[in-house]
Amino acid sequence: MNSIDLIILNFNEVRRRSIKVWTSIPEEKLQWKPDHEAMNCIEMIRHVLESEYYYHLAIKNRGSLSVFDSPFENRTLTSVKAELEFAEPFRNEFIDTIKSFTEEDLENIKIDRSDSGYVRDLGDMLLRVAYHESVHTGQLLDYLRTAGVPRIRIWD
Repeated sequence: MNSIDLIILNFNEVRRRSIKVWTSIPEEKLQWKPDHEAMNCIEMIRHVLESEYYYHLAIKNRGSLSVFDSPFENRTLTSVKAELEFAEPFRNEFIDTIKSFTEEDLENIKIDRSDSGYVRDLGDMLLRVAYHESVHTGQLLDYLRTAGVPRIRIWD
């Protein structure tokens, strides 16, 4: 197994566990949030999916985008299933892009996000994208605990 295969495995494992959490949220709790400034559960799921789309474009662009037209914007938040179905083709394109890279690309391609305070090697950036989703999945688990909702076991 090479580095590209491991990165894809990591993306797939992170998403598999996220989906376990996302689909375990009772429909009546999708609008729940811990305070008025926080995202609610379904907004956080949308944020993760939309961010992955942005990161994919930024990776293809080799840096931050000066203009970001999101296909997620202005879509009504309805259900986790609808969000996942809408995001699936974007996810597939992202995974295909990752598969197109070589081992050398992981070190040699630089992703310039100076506007956000960093420039990273492609391999580092890809791991950060998966980590972003992991952090938000952990946040949702905390949301569920705080809301008194039983949490699904993700450590299988």
